[in-house]
Amino acid sequence: MTETLQTSSTIANFRTAYQRAVHSKRLILLVLVLLLCAAVLYAVSVGTVPISPAEIFTILWRQFFADASGQYELNHYIVWQIRLPRIAAAVITGVALAMGGVIMQAIFRNPLASPYTLGVSSGAAFGAALAIVLGTSLFGVRLAQSGQTLIAINAFLFGCLSLAFVYAVAQIREGSTTVLLLAGVALSSLFGAGVSALSYFSNNEALRNLTVWLMGGFWGVNWGALAILTPITLLALLVLMFHAWELNAIGSGEEVAETLGVHVKRVHLVTLATVTLAASAAIAFSGVIGFIGLGAPHVTRSFVGADNRYLIPGSALTGSLMLLAADTIARTIIAPTEIPVGIITALFGAPFFLYILVTREQGMWS
Repeated sequence: MTETLQTSSTIANFRTAYQRAVHSKRLILLVLVLLLCAAVLYAVSVGTVPISPAEIFTILWRQFFADASGQYELNHYIVWQIRLPRIAAAVITGVALAMGGVIMQAIFRNPLASPYTLGVSSGAAFGAALAIVLGTSLFGVRLAQSGQTLIAINAFLFGCLSLAFVYAVAQIREGSTTVLLLAGVALSSLFGAGVSALSYFSNNEALRNLTVWLMGGFWGVNWGALAILTPITLLALLVLMFHAWELNAIGSGEEVAETLGVHVKRVHLVTLATVTLAASAAIAFSGVIGFIGLGAPHVTRSFVGADNRYLIPGSALTGSLMLLAADTIARTIIAPTEIPVGIITALFGAPFFLYILVTREQGMWS
C-alpha cells in the first residue's frame, strides 16, 4: 500500500513538473511573438524618414479601410511599398533559415549543421545565378517561368542536389562532424567556382544584378515576391510541426524510433526536402545570408530545450528576430547608405560559429 502511494505521488510530481515546463515553454514562445511584433514596429518606424508608431497605424488603417491621401501620401508609400515588404521578407527568411538549421542539426545529429555550413546555400546561390545570368533552368533547359519564379525553381533544384550529396556522405560516415563540414566546404567551393565563372562571362547588367544579389539583402523584395515566399514557408512550418513528435522519437535513437512505429527514412526525406524548399526559396529572393540557420536553433535550444514541438516554432521566431535586427542595423547604421545584410550576419555569426566549434560538448548529440 505504501509503495503504491509513493508511486502515485511520484507520478503526480512528474506530471506537475511536466505541466510547469510546458507552461514555461509556451510563455517563452509568447514572449518571442511579442518581441517580434515590437521589433517589426520599431523597424517600420526608423530610417532616413522617421515615422511615428501612431502614424504607422493610421497608414495601415487607410491602406485597408480607406484611401491613402493628403499629408500621409509620401509616408504611406514608404511604409507600404518599401519598408513593410522588406521587413516581412526578413521575418519570413529568418523563419525559413532557422527551420533549416533545426532539422539539419537534428537529423545529422551535428551542432554545426545548417543550410549555410552544409553547402545548401551555395548550391541554391549557383542555381539562382544561372537564372539571373543565363535565364535557364537545371542543365540549361529553358522553362516557361521567368524572373523570380525561375530563380526560386533553380535555387530549390540545386539546393536539393547539395543536400542529397551531404546526406549521402552522412550515411556513409555516420554523421562525422569533420566529414560533414569538409563536404560542405567542398560543395561551397565547387558552386562558388561556378558562380565566379558566371560572373566572368556575364554582361554588365547581369553582373551587377548577380553581385548585388550575392551580398544578401532585401532591396528588391516586393509584395509579389512575398506572395510566393510566404505560402512556401508557412507550409513548411506546418509540415515540420506535424512531424515534430517523430523527430523527438528519432532524437532518442533510430532504433527506438522504429520500435515506436516511426518510419525514420521517410521522416528524414520529407523534413529535409521541406526545409530545403523553404531555405532555397528564401535564398532565391534574399541572396546568400549565413549563420541565421546555425545560431537561431542554438539560442532557442538554450531556453526551450530539445523538444521539437517548441524548438521549431521558437527557432523560427528567434531567426526572424535575429535577421530583422540585422537588416534594421544594415539600413540605419550609416543611413542613407545601406550595408548588405549578409555582411552584418557574417560579422556576428562567424564568432558564434567559432564559439560552437571550440566549446561544444562532445556528447550533446549522442
